[in-house]
Amino acid sequence: MLLRVFMLFLFCMLSSSVLIAGQMIDKIVAIVDEDIITMTELERQLNVVQKQIRAQNTMPPPQDILRKQVLEREIVKRIQLQLAKNTGITIDDNALTATLENIAAQNNFSLDEFRKVLEQDGFKFVDFREDIRDEMALARLMQREVNARVVVTDQEITNFISTQEAQGNIDDEFLLSHILISVPEASNAEAIEKIKSKATLVLEDLNRGANFAQMAISVSSAQQALEGGSLGWRKAGQLPTLFTRVIYKMKIGDVSDLIRSPNGFHIIKLVDKRVGEQHIITQTKARHILIRPNELMGEAEVVTRLEQLRERAINGDDFSELARSHSADTNSAVVGGDLGWIGPGDMVPHFETVMNNTSTGEISEPFQSQFGWHILQVLDRRTLDNREEFARKKAREFIHQRKTDELAESWLRQLRDQTYVEIKQQL
Repeated sequence: MLLRVFMLFLFCMLSSSVLIAGQMIDKIVAIVDEDIITMTELERQLNVVQKQIRAQNTMPPPQDILRKQVLEREIVKRIQLQLAKNTGITIDDNALTATLENIAAQNNFSLDEFRKVLEQDGFKFVDFREDIRDEMALARLMQREVNARVVVTDQEITNFISTQEAQGNIDDEFLLSHILISVPEASNAEAIEKIKSKATLVLEDLNRGANFAQMAISVSSAQQALEGGSLGWRKAGQLPTLFTRVIYKMKIGDVSDLIRSPNGFHIIKLVDKRVGEQHIITQTKARHILIRPNELMGEAEVVTRLEQLRERAINGDDFSELARSHSADTNSAVVGGDLGWIGPGDMVPHFETVMNNTSTGEISEPFQSQFGWHILQVLDRRTLDNREEFARKKAREFIHQRKTDELAESWLRQLRDQTYVEIKQQL
């Protein structure tokens, strides 16, 4: 408590720009518990957001409104970062560098090339680096505080599929934009009515032709507000039930009426939609022999041994007996190397690639996977509709994501309400 009193005194002393020893001290825009947000930090984030909005070809809202939205996002971010730090979440330099290298590789750059591109676009690499460190910390915090608490039961999956089938294909996809006019917890009836009136005015402006993305940036409390409210492509099963009840009745370009939830009043726009795919898959029945190098047999000897076993099988020896006698895969060796029916994604990538390139009845050349060296024989292939299996798998993913989104929104709102925040500057 004494620390906070001292900090508040210090913040008040520095609440406007002053000169100390000939150096300008930044204006403090907001106090966030034991942290501060300075005008320089806010302007940097504002600059990033403005570039993102221009890249979306969206007209930005007035500067004062955009600045308030950016400040609110930064406040929520600082609250989370303080919680992460105070509970022992740290991102070391090695983990950060590995992530940056992955980001660069995804954009077909080396890390050094990626740094130069960022700097050419006007971004300081040191700032970008620390922003990524913060995002990694936030992701770990969210995993611990939200994702890990989400449980999906078999009964929920069954109920979800039953409900979804009545509404449409679980795999249908919708491109949505979203505006949330939030209602603080414990709001009384009068306050809720005022917020509803505000949401109604927003909806009326949209129905008169106001730009949805610009309106979202200006007024939405949702996490995607500064992205113009875009939720991206979402499968039907990933959306809240409140939304799915509405979107199947909408046409592309339609804006919904107000949708009430415990978090506030939602407005969604259906930007585009596409029909889910068929789920016909090819399965392969295969068997294999696995041999691993060891102290007595190096890789060259392993390959030679497998080539010899392959020749014996081609010349008439029973593949099953060879697998029982020589395979290091003890689980399949007892059944003659039989792996059963294998679907896409069931095996490691290189094993699957070799299997897919081997004709029925043929035995592959020796090849290596992370488990050792193999030869495999393809016995048969079949196609089947795995819609039911796929639906249950996707239902679990969708329910988990939906619960995660809802819990995250509620958790962040509660965290914001419980944290001391003071805005020091009129924006």
